Amino acid sequence: MPVLISGCLLGIECRYDGGHSRVEEIIEKAQEMQFIPICPEQLGGLPTPRAPSNIVKGDGKGVLAGHARVINTLGEDVTEAFIKGAQESLKLARLTGAKKAILKNKSPSCGLNTPYCETDTGYGLGVTAALLLSAGIEIIEINPEKKNKDLIENLRLL
Repeated sequence: MPVLISGCLLGIECRYDGGHSRVEEIIEKAQEMQFIPICPEQLGGLPTPRAPSNIVKGDGKGVLAGHARVINTLGEDVTEAFIKGAQESLKLARLTGAKKAILKNKSPSCGLNTPYCETDTGYGLGVTAALLLSAGIEIIEINPEKKNKDLIENLRLL
């Protein structure tokens, strides 16, 4: 079964800073799984490296609803690129039949609990995460900075 995955988790240098967030446990499973690498920000047309971005006046749901915006640290509104990247990611899920996604935490695109947004709790959905969830795609969020003890078990369930 195909699974969308944040490309940075595979070691692809697509993060905003030009780096990656490679997770060895995922690399070990890459031969056994049909991963579809995505970087929504690149799919939306943003360069790498790029200025980091924050969601203002909400989270990814608010961006998709039209009342929140994505602004980078240079003060540029990059909302349309984030929306396009989310739409292209969903298009890839539909084209490949992917019903699940493994996404990087904290990202204003991919995170399920990103701190890069303005919500009452201080955390919210990234733009791509919000769109994929609304389309019924199950998301497994990965924190590459932690040992992902449950990751191998989660991958077995895919």
